[in-house]
Amino acid sequence: MDMRTDDKLKTPSPGENAESIEVQEKIATTPPFQRQPTSWIGRKRGTVGRFQLSPINRRRWENFKANRRGYWSFWIFLVLFVLSLGAEFIANDKPLVVSYKGELLFPVFVDYPESKFGGFLATTDYKDPFIIDEIESNGWMIWPPIRYSYTSINKDYPRIKGPEDRCLGFPAPPFWATSAELCEAPADQLARFQELGNRNWLGTDDQGRDVLARVIYGFRISVLFGLLLTFFSSVIGIAAGAVQGYFGGRVDLFFQRVLEIWSSIPSLYVLIIISSVLVPGFWTLLGVLLLFQWVSLVGVVRAEFLRARNFEYVTAARALGLSDRKIMFKHLLPNAMVATLTFLPFNLSGSITALTALDFLGLGLPPGSPSLGELLAQGKANLQAPWLGLTAFFTLATLLSLLIFIGEAVRDALDPRKTFR
Repeated sequence: MDMRTDDKLKTPSPGENAESIEVQEKIATTPPFQRQPTSWIGRKRGTVGRFQLSPINRRRWENFKANRRGYWSFWIFLVLFVLSLGAEFIANDKPLVVSYKGELLFPVFVDYPESKFGGFLATTDYKDPFIIDEIESNGWMIWPPIRYSYTSINKDYPRIKGPEDRCLGFPAPPFWATSAELCEAPADQLARFQELGNRNWLGTDDQGRDVLARVIYGFRISVLFGLLLTFFSSVIGIAAGAVQGYFGGRVDLFFQRVLEIWSSIPSLYVLIIISSVLVPGFWTLLGVLLLFQWVSLVGVVRAEFLRARNFEYVTAARALGLSDRKIMFKHLLPNAMVATLTFLPFNLSGSITALTALDFLGLGLPPGSPSLGELLAQGKANLQAPWLGLTAFFTLATLLSLLIFIGEAVRDALDPRKTFR
């Protein structure tokens, strides 16, 4: 085989650089059976890429990006979710880093006893004036932007004067939303309260806990719960729908009757019964809702398998002796996933709404857990504190709107009849 390169490849033309010439020489001197396919990104940038989107997936990605509302909603949701995963570094009542007597400490990761700083308690309250003075006189500390966790109570809040000069308690309004005069308090307490990190940007709830910190932690729990519930319910629902659609006949008839009976069971009553026996928790709620959530995708997957099981490529696979399991999950399932993926963002929003509704009714996460539904319940119980209900409403509205817009973009991307210009 002649391995010589063309002289034209060695002579740079105007606009070409040495790197692109080197890539062309590498491709030309490589035998055809050893050449690696170049991706569209690699061809565009003049590099040999290892990852290549198929033409149909490239078209789907371009259609997804063409839906600008869904595309930007996807990135906004992704940024908010990633930030919420690091909630301990954004809102925490412990410093990120402490330098004490020449030693670097990391209270976010390690629980140091108070004896470490000259006290005697088993846990350290880093917002205690004694601890603050002790650390600052022997070193320094770096706080997160919000100096409250979801369980922290603002002990430095001096309260504001209400009618007849009475000092009002919690819930406290956001510092920027009131011009009321503060009640008398020690000077050091007022100084701590007026520090930027100690401000309550969205006010406090009826127990004195920072609303913004609880929203950040509640957002993370809601999205994680929704993702887990959507993932496990999709796995079970896809498997059940695949078995029904592929085998059909008596198998399909039997499972359809089981689904009709199972879907008629009121899940809320089952949850109330379980709550009277077990303490509601994250995994308990996930398991109970999973018992009823998986049926949502069965019909879609079943219809796709019923439609495609008699196609020619399936008949050819049977003739070649492939097992039913391999035909179902290697050949039929990829074609059925196009319709299935369209429903996933909407199932995710439904899962988040279900957790919020249960928390609002008092049947969800344990008391004290950061929850958007619990914040809605506080807003209902404290109509004189509109910031509670409004914060929960706008947080939920934003989250669900982003997921709906993403779902619309996914639907457009997977629709073969949809073309954007």
